[in-house]
This record gives sequence, structure tokens and C-alpha cells, in this order.
Amino acid sequence: MKIAANLSLLFTELPLLARVQAAAAAGFDGVEIQFPYELPALQLKEALARAGLPLRLINLPAGDLMAGGPGLAAVPARQAEFDAALQQALSYAAMTRPAYVNVLAGRLAEGVSREQALACLLVNLAKTAEAFSLLGIGVLCEAINPLDMPGFLLNTPEQLDELLRAVDHPNLQAQFDLYHMARQGLDIPAGMALLAGRIGHVQFADCPGRGEPGTGALDFPPLLQALRDSGYNGWLGAEYRPSRQTEQSFDWLPTWQTF
Repeated sequence: MKIAANLSLLFTELPLLARVQAAAAAGFDGVEIQFPYELPALQLKEALARAGLPLRLINLPAGDLMAGGPGLAAVPARQAEFDAALQQALSYAAMTRPAYVNVLAGRLAEGVSREQALACLLVNLAKTAEAFSLLGIGVLCEAINPLDMPGFLLNTPEQLDELLRAVDHPNLQAQFDLYHMARQGLDIPAGMALLAGRIGHVQFADCPGRGEPGTGALDFPPLLQALRDSGYNGWLGAEYRPSRQTEQSFDWLPTWQTF
């Protein structure tokens, strides 16, 4: 399998732009960045070209989500802000050419019912999927555990399945995160089977702790095999917090690349 380094969590000893070359030197096949917008798109494009690495994933700007707010995608009163975020991401992606853009559903906003939030999210996902289809870039949505991110709208594969069916757009798929599923004690292979054929990207970290493989209790080989059995042949994103210097946390990498 091909492995992408998540540069928002790995190589944080370095400035963001320098992490691209560090990922190449460490043997990764590509990179992903949660929110790359602090970097001019042209600079990131040139750094990727110098390193010979593809950009696999970025997130749509999410407003105040990472600071504890509800974000943008499921808040009716923030529709104009979401539309501006979509345009920013389209412009950035046209230059940097990620394989996928992830739309974070966000938290339930005060005064908004879950039904209202999901209706808003459905419209915004359909709009985003259609807009990025013109660039040949896929759109993703993911479930995130409510222990690390209380109030997040989507937590389980079942909720993702329902969402994908409701939007029903050929350019929208699931992002499946092994850590977020394990954090909730969910049946991970069952979730993979439920979403089989509709998973565009997979991320991982060990659990508990969200460190590199081997620092927690997850038994990864059966999970990787379950991914294969579900028909997934895409990339894996290493989105973990290293337990030590980043370069010293890659004991797992050669074996995973040959899986």
C-alpha cells in the first residue's frame, strides 16, 4: 500500500514547507496536509515537485472548528462563509492538485437542530462534490470520535453510510479513520464492509494515544487485511502524533508499504 505522511502532525520540528522534503527523505509515497492555506499555493506546488511527491489530501477551510466552534459546513447561518471557504479551496486545489478534499461536518451549532444541521451539510456536500468534479478532484467526508471532538455531527460508519446515500453524488466518498473508529470501540472491519466501494481515503494512528503503530493496542495487520477484503486499494494516511522525534517513529513503514 502507498502511505502518505500527514504533515500537520508529522515532522512538526520543521516549518511546514520543509516537511515535504523530509517526508520524501523518510520514504513516504506522498503527503497530506489538514489546512495548508498558510502556504501560498505556488510554493507548495513547487515543493511537491522538488520532492517528487503527490498531494493526496487537504481539508476545506473549517472556520472555528479546530478552536472548539461548530465550523462551517452544517451551520445554516454561516452559508456565506462556507461558500467563501469552498472558493478558497477550489482556487488552492487548482494549483496544488490534491487527489481529495475533505469536508469536515463540524459540531452542532447552538440553536440548530440536528435535522437542520444535516440538511445544510447535505446541500454543501453536494455543492462541493459537483464543484470539485470539474477539477477531477474527489470529495470526502469523515466520521470523528466524539471523545476527542465532543459534539461532532458524524461519529460512526452507519452515519456516514446514511449521509452518502442521502447526498448520492458520484464524486463524494467516505474518509475512513482507523483511530477514530477504535477510539469508540467500534467494530472496524464491519465498518469497512458497510462502506465497501465508497471509501476514498484511509487514515490511521494507534489507539489509545494516537501515536505511531506499536504505541497502542491496535492489531493493524488484520485491519489492513480487512481493508483489502473490502476491496480498498487506495492510500493510507499516517495521521498520528509521534511519541518521539518524528524520524524515529517509522519502524512500521517498510512493512506497511509492502502489504
